Amino acid sequence: MEHERGPLLEHHSATTALFKAEDDDIEPIRGVGDFWREFKVESKKLWYLAGPAIFTSICQYSLGAVTQTFAGHVGDLELAAVSIENSVIAGFSFGVMLGMGSALETLCGQAYGAGQLDMLGIYIQRSWVILNSTALILSFLYIFAAPILCIIGQDHDIAAAAGKLSLWMIPQLFAYAMNFPIAKFLQAQSKMMVMAGISAVALVLHSFFSWLFMLKLRWGLAGAAVALNASWWVIVVAQLVYIFGGSCGRAWSGFSFEAFRNLWGFIKLSIASAVMLSVRVSNELGAAHPRTAKFSVVVVVISSFALGVFISVILLIFRRQYPSAFTSSTDVKKLVYELTPLLATSIIINNVQPVLSGVAIGAGWQAIVAYVNIACYYIFGVPLGLILGYRLDFGVKGIWYGMLSGTVLQTLILYWMIHRTNWNKEVSLFWGSYS
Repeated sequence: MEHERGPLLEHHSATTALFKAEDDDIEPIRGVGDFWREFKVESKKLWYLAGPAIFTSICQYSLGAVTQTFAGHVGDLELAAVSIENSVIAGFSFGVMLGMGSALETLCGQAYGAGQLDMLGIYIQRSWVILNSTALILSFLYIFAAPILCIIGQDHDIAAAAGKLSLWMIPQLFAYAMNFPIAKFLQAQSKMMVMAGISAVALVLHSFFSWLFMLKLRWGLAGAAVALNASWWVIVVAQLVYIFGGSCGRAWSGFSFEAFRNLWGFIKLSIASAVMLSVRVSNELGAAHPRTAKFSVVVVVISSFALGVFISVILLIFRRQYPSAFTSSTDVKKLVYELTPLLATSIIINNVQPVLSGVAIGAGWQAIVAYVNIACYYIFGVPLGLILGYRLDFGVKGIWYGMLSGTVLQTLILYWMIHRTNWNKEVSLFWGSYS
């Protein structure tokens, strides 16, 4: 099977090129004891790489979740409006921006690995130009959110409230355009702890000001917009102060007109990089470790699946209690109780699918995975959900079934791709020759 690929890191060191799979790759797994020994070693490596990134993602995701929690205590309409804006309008834009920003994960990784630190600053500026231009286009989604929501069958009052909130949330869209390139720029230099610290402080401040504006001062949705916009821009400004202050050395040498060169090539890579990259797999392929690359897939899938099961079990155990954190409405609590088993199933599946996407992209299949994800989710899953939810009157369960079906289809296709992969051949292709 042919895959479109580009190596994530370019290697110029003759010493590195002398690595052989049999030299320092892991030994073949011959029994349960070998498996668990290597599993523990690989798990430590994965969590070392992923830990700060996971913490940062949790903090940034929690900004919207905290807003939604306080909205539930303002009123049912406010909760519905924030939920729709967060998941549909901002959620779509978040995915587009994150995906396009992931192009820097390839380019900054190559430049940093090759010692071309000056190029990191050019790449981040180039990405800012493209993502802010994309934000201008996506802003029409925010401006016309209310009629769009009405067209797909949303309740008129909820659509109107969500549309008003969407207009107020346009500043957050441009914060996305600035933040995701910054994140990849800092990540390429292993400065994840800086991002984690800034995100943690922003979350604490956001929680306080959300309570102050939404509940204490009773600003409602306006308070939600002020707090959420401000929190995202606090993250952006704090990271820019860190970068401009000289903490990144040669990686940032100031603004340059070079950022406006070769924009079309950068756009194509941005579109292809629609999902995050698997650093662990690409590192092991680059180091000529086919068995380690294959085993890292096993470890990360098992770890992610186990974590998903653990979270799902906790939700099922406390499904009568946890809705109270989000709302005081008896009807909403009852609906959440009924939907929790579906939520638990979604968590397990969604813990595996992104991992498989990352593994495939870590092997260099950016474009193929982008097409698979777009086709399965936006062409199959979302339309099916809208049909089940609005046309066949299955309601929220129908929408959920449709989108979950798209994710299941993604997972099956990605599993088939990875299962058929010849990892020795992938190493040879990475280095440009067959071993």
